[in-house]
Amino acid sequence: MEFKSIPLGIEATDEMLKSGNVELLMASPLCPGKYVSIIAGDVGAVEASIKNGSHVGGIFVLESYVIPNIHDDVLPAMLGAGEISDVKSLGIVETINAISSILVADICAKAANVELIEIRIARGLGGKGFVLITGEISSVKSAIQTAKNDMAESNLITSYSVIASPHKDIRNILF
Repeated sequence: MEFKSIPLGIEATDEMLKSGNVELLMASPLCPGKYVSIIAGDVGAVEASIKNGSHVGGIFVLESYVIPNIHDDVLPAMLGAGEISDVKSLGIVETINAISSILVADICAKAANVELIEIRIARGLGGKGFVLITGEISSVKSAIQTAKNDMAESNLITSYSVIASPHKDIRNILF
């Protein structure tokens, strides 16, 4: 869940944790004055916790998603712990808010044979998020196209780019 109030974000996170058998993966203030909480657990428990968090957050809730059967690579990429040996091509997808970048990463990872490099969630990004993926150029393009199609109605993807064989200096700044 993403909130436009830090105090209510913290209060809603507390309520989410108290109301269900869920695990807190991340809770943090983000610029500009937002708060993000990420929980995990059984789908039913997560849905119930999100419902209670939404009740507490009220008009201060910006976004919330429940991602069933999240791809195994999403959490390591979110924590910057993914191990990528080779960047064949580079896909970058920017989202208008933090939480939607996690959803985009999950869509990309499930859509094509790509690896998630990183999911950057709003820190120093004015509340935006972005996803870095790698793989064969056709797979990266396919993954991003699927994410664009799936997210078209919400307009949460602000921009994207695909770079074939990125320069070694670009690779160096990624790792």
